[in-house]
Amino acid sequence: MQSPSLTLGIEEEYQIIDPRTRELRSYITEILEGDHLVLEEVKPELHQSMVEIGTKVCRSPAEARGELVRLRGMVMDLAARKDLRIVAAGTHPFSSWITQEITPLERYLGVKQDLADLAQQLLIFGTHVHIGIEDRDFLIDTMNVSRYLLPHVLCLSTSSPFWMGRNTGLKSYRSVVFKNFPRTGVPPVMESYASYQSLLESLVRTNSIPDGSKIWWDVRPHHKFPTLEFRVCDVCTRVDEAVCIAAILQAVVAKLWKLRRDNMTFRVYPQTLIEENKWRAARFGLDGKLIDFGKQIDLPARALIREMIEWFIDDVVDDLGSRKEVEYAFRILDEGTSADRQLATYQRTGSFEAVVDQLIRETEEGVKSPSPSEHRADGPAARPGEGVSDGRGFDLGAPRASDVTGELPA
Repeated sequence: MQSPSLTLGIEEEYQIIDPRTRELRSYITEILEGDHLVLEEVKPELHQSMVEIGTKVCRSPAEARGELVRLRGMVMDLAARKDLRIVAAGTHPFSSWITQEITPLERYLGVKQDLADLAQQLLIFGTHVHIGIEDRDFLIDTMNVSRYLLPHVLCLSTSSPFWMGRNTGLKSYRSVVFKNFPRTGVPPVMESYASYQSLLESLVRTNSIPDGSKIWWDVRPHHKFPTLEFRVCDVCTRVDEAVCIAAILQAVVAKLWKLRRDNMTFRVYPQTLIEENKWRAARFGLDGKLIDFGKQIDLPARALIREMIEWFIDDVVDDLGSRKEVEYAFRILDEGTSADRQLATYQRTGSFEAVVDQLIRETEEGVKSPSPSEHRADGPAARPGEGVSDGRGFDLGAPRASDVTGELPA
């Protein structure tokens, strides 16, 4: 079996903002008008008030960070030419999906025709992370097992607490909106790549979809590239948050490959159970509890995420050279996510406009201004082992030694 390249690619979807009204502005075609070189890296999306970027293939999270800084800066400069701003957040705090214009390109007009008002309502913004896995059967193995950790990673990325001028009570309302689309959510367990291919061919043959790009699972095989694409996350407001998420996902795949070499894997849990944890992640974020299905108990989400980092992936991050990027998660655990910061600002000011202003500033951190982490002499807010009992017995909910099986074929 071929070892995975573990290359990284990150896609981000941004909001185009009028800084005077703080509303979304339907302006992507005007921003990109006539700039053919930019169109190779910056692309329109379903709504005219959205813009998407995609990094080149990267070898490390550090390289991916450089790409995100460059691309965010490029988009900000393009928007500034039209006196507009860019925001990275899973939903806009108060703009209405009803008034948004669909991008007049055949691809997106087709989506509107196929999905009717659901397409119009899809005013949400995500981060997609691609990890290079060339062996197709190992890619499916990884998809099956990594589903377990999707809620953990979602907790770290939540950035969509508001919808149409309302506090939804959820940390990731984007997750709920996207669930209305077909072929979304946690994927079912696939026995092999051949099983996945058979499913795909059936959907294409019956005119359900044209190709694999219309399977919108939270993690999926990419339809063109040899990558596993993780799609569960809200778009991360700060660059450092996006890089942290990508580094964690790369490390998860690396750990699963390390186990696979030793003819081991982790227990694969049913889709329904993982969806329960995903609901908890979307509803409560870091402040909630996730279920340890092996122990049949629920435990604080922060504790489970710490174990994922400190126990499950800790033995591969140094080989990957990504400890700094992975351990940024400790700062997120201590200080909260974008959703937590947005809610705090709204509680303090009572102003959605103030929330948008904050999002503009945080989206620019590390791009137009130094990242706060660059001024911290002590690095991440916490280190492995801090605040966690050494005698916890690995029972905090990430895959544990008791989940390991040796049932893979040689």
